[in-house]
Amino acid sequence: MIIVAVVSSFGCRSVPDQSDQSFFPSAKPYTRWWWFATEIKRQDIRYQLDWFQDQNFGGVEIAWVYPLYRYQSMYERNYGRHYPKDTTAQPWLSPEWSDVVAYAKAYADSIGLGCDFTFGSAWPVAGINIDPPHSTQIYGDTSFRQWLTFAWSYPQNQLVINHLDSAAFHQFAQPVAHALKPALQGSKSALFTDSWEIKLNATNKVWTSGFEEAFSQRFGYDIIPYMEAGLDSFPDVRYDYMLMLDEMVTDGFYKPYVETCQQLGAWSRVQCLASPTDVMTTYGLVDIPETEALLNNPSYSRIVSSAASLASKPVVSCEAFTCMYGFPATYLRQEQTADLKMVADALFAQGVNHLVYHGSPYNPQGSDTIDFFATTYFGPGGSLTPELPAFNAYIEQVSSLMQQGRTYSDVAVYIPYEDGVMAGAYPPERQRVWVWGEYELRYVDPPGELHGYHPLWINRHYLDVSQYQSGKLRAGNAQFSLLYVDVKYLDKRALKRILELARQGLPVCLKRRPFQPGKAMSPEYRQWLDDLESLSNVSSELAQLINHPPLLEGDRLPSYWCRMQEDGSCYLFLAQPLASEVKYPVYSGQSFMDRPVIRDLTINYHGRTLKKSVEFQPYQSIMLKISANGDVQNVDISFIPKDPVVRPKEVQKMYF
Repeated sequence: MIIVAVVSSFGCRSVPDQSDQSFFPSAKPYTRWWWFATEIKRQDIRYQLDWFQDQNFGGVEIAWVYPLYRYQSMYERNYGRHYPKDTTAQPWLSPEWSDVVAYAKAYADSIGLGCDFTFGSAWPVAGINIDPPHSTQIYGDTSFRQWLTFAWSYPQNQLVINHLDSAAFHQFAQPVAHALKPALQGSKSALFTDSWEIKLNATNKVWTSGFEEAFSQRFGYDIIPYMEAGLDSFPDVRYDYMLMLDEMVTDGFYKPYVETCQQLGAWSRVQCLASPTDVMTTYGLVDIPETEALLNNPSYSRIVSSAASLASKPVVSCEAFTCMYGFPATYLRQEQTADLKMVADALFAQGVNHLVYHGSPYNPQGSDTIDFFATTYFGPGGSLTPELPAFNAYIEQVSSLMQQGRTYSDVAVYIPYEDGVMAGAYPPERQRVWVWGEYELRYVDPPGELHGYHPLWINRHYLDVSQYQSGKLRAGNAQFSLLYVDVKYLDKRALKRILELARQGLPVCLKRRPFQPGKAMSPEYRQWLDDLESLSNVSSELAQLINHPPLLEGDRLPSYWCRMQEDGSCYLFLAQPLASEVKYPVYSGQSFMDRPVIRDLTINYHGRTLKKSVEFQPYQSIMLKISANGDVQNVDISFIPKDPVVRPKEVQKMYF
């Protein structure tokens, strides 16, 4: 039964739909398609692309990686595979290589599949043409080199670029762009670059020529004595250092990357994860911000989807199902569709609306023996294949609905980036391969008291570009009734901007009095805090500031996401209950359900209260369409996977 009663004048004002629904060829999932360094043949390209189409994929992302013999011992130890030495590959970026890549794109176009490309080979960004002066540098060790040893060009290794130097990026990008240009004809492609993945602990020492002078000019003191002593002992100096890195990495890598993609007629699709930048701002620069799961918990994706909303980006993609059961691939070719659906639903409930599966290895026609070492297997002969077309249809349906309109927004939560920078390294139990510092924000979640308000993250940059108008804080496609700040440290520029907005009338929930990060203390900081706390629309108590109910109320609320439509209606996705518990790694069969789960919810939308008892059948999430006048319609998004086999929980492998 649905009971409708007007309880508040609060409503979600619709805005014109700014999303470009032709942004992707379809909402169907893509798959990362690993081309190992072997001879790539046209008949095999046709065979595999036809197979992807038959399985209901919308496209592929071609990723060029190592010859299989590069990891022979690991393949034998973990998977019992033997791959002989192979030197038949088209040479990296050669005319022969360009020709076969262009053929793949043209054939994909001819059968209606999208075709994206990794911009370079493997990850992080590296090139055979990068010389030591243009490679990654760290302070105090001029001999430091980070080599990419699993690229297509192996045994010729590639040097990782200096991300702080735009000249290094352009030196890397020129030959790659030239070789890819024939493949960028026809339908529009995205060019992908992966997460940061500079060597563990190196981020605290990343350096470049001119850093010392630029730092001194900006902050007024010499950083060298602190670099010599180690920044771990000086969090205030580390904060200034990271602000300098933010500027240099953004100008040296991310902005040139986006500009290069534009010049090539392609979209930029980027994982900014772990870059030493204020990552929400960085994600807002690219055309398609991309998150990753499960090497990251699904909740990290809210950072990416928040940035997308604030920057008016219509699509939030995700590298999905990476090492779902552990690293390297555990239960390879024994994956269970119900587990995948649980993870996908957890991602939809954090704002993701396009999935790029991780992934599908290149296998010549008649062969099904090639694997990637860190993956969930999407290919012929895998355990997922019988259910794959129907599963992909489910992913397409939900993605399509979640791409419509704009993300519902009500409460903006200041992201604790400054806290992360000041905290330094993660404790050992939270460090993993390429996971080092608290600034990465991998484990942050909005406060529990805000769960029903559909909170989005916001940072200093988006406060700077926002406007307070007609009782709402507005930035991009987002608008908020309240700003929530619960941090130990707050940048002085953020504090100044929050004070300006509060004086204009923005309600601010300031849960505690923050400290100023950085070495130079501003004499105005304490007075600004005093002035902020003196305002009547500033309080530490949420209930004193917000005069409308949350979007959702009830005990044990499910994870959810809401997209508003131009006509004032919305799509409300309620994730299956087990999706709220997804963290890395999933254990095989974790999704098992043998009975329905009922949740009694109160939905407050457009000034109306809708009481609804929702019943989650095993493995099922729920999609509700709520009209502007309060009518609720169940949208059928059912997909029933096979019951999973519950395997024993294991200590997952973390390294080769």
